[in-house]
Formats: sequence, C-alpha cells, structure tokens
Amino acid sequence: MKKALIIGSGPAGISASLYLARNNNIEVTVVSHGESALLKADKIENYFGFAEPVSGKALLENGIAGAKRLGVKFEKSEVLNLQFTNDLKFEALTTLGSDIYDTVMIATGAKRAKPKFKGITEFEGRGVSYCAVCDAFFYRNKATAVIGSGEYALHEASALTNTSSSVTILTDGEQLKPDLPEGINRIDKKIKELVGSDKIEAVIFEDGSRLDISGVFIAVGTAGSSDIARKIGAAVDGSRISVDSEMATTIPGLYAGGDCIGGLLQVSKAVYDGASAAMSMIKFLKSSK
Repeated sequence: MKKALIIGSGPAGISASLYLARNNNIEVTVVSHGESALLKADKIENYFGFAEPVSGKALLENGIAGAKRLGVKFEKSEVLNLQFTNDLKFEALTTLGSDIYDTVMIATGAKRAKPKFKGITEFEGRGVSYCAVCDAFFYRNKATAVIGSGEYALHEASALTNTSSSVTILTDGEQLKPDLPEGINRIDKKIKELVGSDKIEAVIFEDGSRLDISGVFIAVGTAGSSDIARKIGAAVDGSRISVDSEMATTIPGLYAGGDCIGGLLQVSKAVYDGASAAMSMIKFLKSSK
C-alpha cells in the first residue's frame, strides 16, 4: 500500500485527504500542530452550502470528522524536516519521530509573522537565513545563532552544530520549551536589532549588550510551508511555494496548496487546491509503481 502525507489540517490539507482516502490503495496521514488560521474566523458567509453563517471552527471540525470517517490518520505533531531516502521516497521528521512516504503535500498555510526588530528584512540573504539544512555550509567555522524558542528552533540549532564554530539560541525573551543539548548556547534577552555593513555582524540586545555573529537563522514558532519546501530543494518565491497548474512543486511527488502558494486566501480556493493536488498525487502514485 502506498503512503501519502499531508502536512497541515486546514481546508486544503483536509480536502486533499478526502480525495486520497477514497482510494483503497493509499494510506493517508495528516500531520498538524492544530493551529489553523480558520479557527480565527468567527463567521463565514461566503461559502457554498450554508444558508446561515458558519464559524471557521465548525467548518474545520466537520471536515476533519469526514476525513476520519474515511480512515485518514491524524497526528498532532510538528514537522521539523523533510528529506529524501536513498530510494527517493520522502522521510518526514516530526516531534514524534520519523516515517517514510511515497508522496507529500504541504498545506500548512501562510506564515504570517516573523520577528519585528530592525535588520531581519535588511539582511535577508546577507546573513539572515530561514533554513539551516540549506545554508549551514556557508557558515562553516563561523559563529551562528537561531532565533526561536520551540522544537523547530532546537532542530535548526542542532543542524548548525555540525559546521559552525558556535551556535546560540536567542529566545528573544521567550521561555525555551525544549531541553537544551550540550554544545548549544542560549541567551534569553530581548533583541533590539541586527547590525552590520554589507553582511550581518552582530545582534544587539535591549540592554545594550551584543553578540558578534556571522549568520542568524529564523525559526520562530513552527516550520512554515516555504521552510519545509526549501529543506528538500523545492522552488519558492519569497514565502510562497512555486507550483504548476496541477499543484506540483519542482520536486517530483511533492505537492502544495492553500495559502502557502498564494492567490485568493479563501476557503473555497484552498478546497480546490486540495482536490487538485490529491488527483495529481494519485496520478503520480500510479505512474511510479
């Protein structure tokens, strides 16, 4: 039996899971941390099939219930990394462990927040990065830092320990959730700004102190869609994953849909994306027997 992974339990991901699950030869797993933007929608009045306004929470819960009825497996965890196995299948590492899949869809929505302090945007590509696996090579034998306080930040910091001379997690005043392994430093001070000339040179804290640094990796909250796509080499356009008309990324077997690919940020569009991606995934699995 083939195995399909959906990363994200919003309208796009659930729609895809429904179409995939109706195929008896595909085992479908949805991995999500359970924080869909749809939960913030108090009333939805422009969605087909509802005579009265429906809350985003009710719409999402009904969709998940329907997927479970068809046998879709749900795992509440966080995807930390996505990479290829030796036989070109997908290995997904989550906070609960790892598993192998034949095809994957990324549907974790759009990452709507990043640190607000000065220097993040100014030094993107010149010392500020969003993927340790992708860019660690450029900072070998140099001091690096990771901004974040969760499991994702710890994963990025651990990846950097193989190449960097030092790695420091900067929590920006937040409480560090995971335990800190040996070899990784930690600073809990609030960050004021990132400074440098042509490239980033230091992190300045609110108390006036500084940390000299060559590279800063942003890992606030959980890994966003474009973060996951970058790790496996899929093309992205800013924060959006690049897909074709069939929701296929530049990596065979990897698909994306919903807010993470841009366009109209509406439930109806996300549901279409999910259905379209699922049909393409089924076609891919049939062709790769």
